[in-house]
Amino acid sequence: MRWVFLGIALLTSIVVSILGTRGTVNSRRPLMLFPDMNAQPRYDPQGSSNFFADGRVMRTPPSGTVPFGGADYECDAGSPRQNPDFLQADDAYYRGKQGSGWVSKSPVKLDIELLRRGRERYDIHCAICHGATGTGAGVMTKFGMAGVASITDDLHKLMSDGEYFNVITNGKGRMMPYAPQISVRDRWAIVAYIRALMRSQSGRPSDIPEALRGELKR
Repeated sequence: MRWVFLGIALLTSIVVSILGTRGTVNSRRPLMLFPDMNAQPRYDPQGSSNFFADGRVMRTPPSGTVPFGGADYECDAGSPRQNPDFLQADDAYYRGKQGSGWVSKSPVKLDIELLRRGRERYDIHCAICHGATGTGAGVMTKFGMAGVASITDDLHKLMSDGEYFNVITNGKGRMMPYAPQISVRDRWAIVAYIRALMRSQSGRPSDIPEALRGELKR
């Protein structure tokens, strides 16, 4: 019986020795019997390295480097395809600018599909503050948000398409930038839909094709 108690005491001390230190902080690397590639001999983005003089892991590409590949531009070493979303060389499309000024009209072809996409994106990202019709009466104004701009008034009608694109991209005043949430083409789609909202505020029955005017009476 004595050996049974000694065995239990020994087993208990082993368990406590192994598990009792869990959750404590130690500068020494833990013993890993099965590492499963948890510790890899590689550098991480934004990491540091004594190998380079400036201590940075990430290196600046050589001058003249042209980006290729990407999720929407599949290619291999034998047939590379340039990815314009990486290069962003087209100022009009990616920044809404032409020289030092804003482009007056969107560089994206206007069609019904673009307007439908613009309405969908507007309803998701913009209507909560600016309202479904762009008059600045979104649902957030019912919860204390004040000073939301009416983006369909006469003053905003004077803004060029490029300037609207820039506001969506980089924000303005209290409005946050939406570049991380909305793709470039979708930003242009929203601009197109905003123009449609502006036109709707001053629309007349005579603007509607004669074949569709009967829909107004329903």
